Amino acid sequence: MLKPVVASTLSALLIFELSGCGTVIYPDRRGQASGRIDPTVVIMNGIGLLFWVIPGLVAFAVDFATGAIYFPSGRYAVAPEALQRAIKDNGEIDTVQLQQIIEQQTGHSIPFDHPNLQQQPSSPELISQLNILPRA
Repeated sequence: MLKPVVASTLSALLIFELSGCGTVIYPDRRGQASGRIDPTVVIMNGIGLLFWVIPGLVAFAVDFATGAIYFPSGRYAVAPEALQRAIKDNGEIDTVQLQQIIEQQTGHSIPFDHPNLQQQPSSPELISQLNILPRA
C-alpha cells in the first residue's frame, strides 16, 4: 500500500523537476551565451537540488549550456524556421533569399560577396540541429 503512494509522489516530483528546467519552459531562449540570470529558472532548478541532487545539477548544467537560464537580451537572431525559404528544392541555399531574410528579420545587411566570408557546405546533421526540414 505504501509503495504505490511513494512511487506516485516521487513520479509527480520528478515530473515537476523536469518541467522546471528553463530549456523546457523557455525554448526560445536557447543559444544565448550570457546575460542576466532569470531568478525564476534558478529557483525551479534549486528546488530540484533540494529533492534530488543529480537532476538539479543536470537542470542547471542544461540551462547554462543552452543559455535558457538567461533573460532575453533584447537582440534576436533569425529563427531557423524563417530560413526555410532560403533552401532550394535541391538542398542548396539561395544566398539572395538568405540575405533578404536576414535583412528583413534583423535590420542588418550582410555582404555575401565579402572576401573574408567563409562558406561551409551544409550537412544533414547541421540541418537536423537547426530543426529545418529538407524539402524533396
